Amino acid sequence: MMSWERQITIKSKKELELMRSAGKINAEVLQTVADLTQPGVTTGELNAAADAVLKKYGVYSPFLNYPGATPYPASTTISINEELVHGIPGKRVLKEGDIVSVDCGTVYEGFVADSAITVAVGQLTEVAQKLLSVTEQSLYIGIEQMVPGNRVGDVSSAIQEFVEDQGFFVTREYTGHGVGRDMHEGPQVPNYGLPGRGIILRPGMTIALEPMVLVGTPATRVLNDQWTVISADRSLTAHYEHTVAITENGPMILTLLEDGTKPGRKI
Repeated sequence: MMSWERQITIKSKKELELMRSAGKINAEVLQTVADLTQPGVTTGELNAAADAVLKKYGVYSPFLNYPGATPYPASTTISINEELVHGIPGKRVLKEGDIVSVDCGTVYEGFVADSAITVAVGQLTEVAQKLLSVTEQSLYIGIEQMVPGNRVGDVSSAIQEFVEDQGFFVTREYTGHGVGRDMHEGPQVPNYGLPGRGIILRPGMTIALEPMVLVGTPATRVLNDQWTVISADRSLTAHYEHTVAITENGPMILTLLEDGTKPGRKI
């Protein structure tokens, strides 16, 4: 069993600057994919667009060939509707009313940024629209708790309380995590928990916080491809993520665009 506390690394100011550079590229990848997300496009085409951005900057995604039952085969994970995370891009064609969760990582000069968005394809049902709104809001509610002296449980419980108050569920099996030179470092940050519990947050810690929200159940299962995670009842799911640094001046989101705005569908 991995000791998450032993795996925590504190980043210097210079290292945070490198992670911010990685984060800007990662945000550009997500924005590029969001702009292309429409009916008739395949998930493979979205992944190819992501690859083009990564290639432009001479960087790569740590997702590609990530070890598992089979090495992960793409730079992004693209998960649709009941697919919560780790969907493999390919020939699937997007259709009106789909919701598409896109997750990507970027390695820049040895440091990783990791973030995700969920994008609407055309008009959504009322439930789907609420799901996207609640999931994104829960991310920023969690980020607000990411200040020195708070504990992991303060972040986790804030996300859980908000999501469940809205009538939805958070996954139990998949969590946020520290990130830096490795894509998965300490601490582990679940989307549920108790305030005042867990590891104390300290300046220089960097965490990929990622609420994963389900409409009908917290339970999940993995498909035969050994990667794609779906809701056990096949109800809708959504996923948002930012890489965030703990600083003396409060949380600093590292995976914003160059202009400081968040990636996603522009209205």
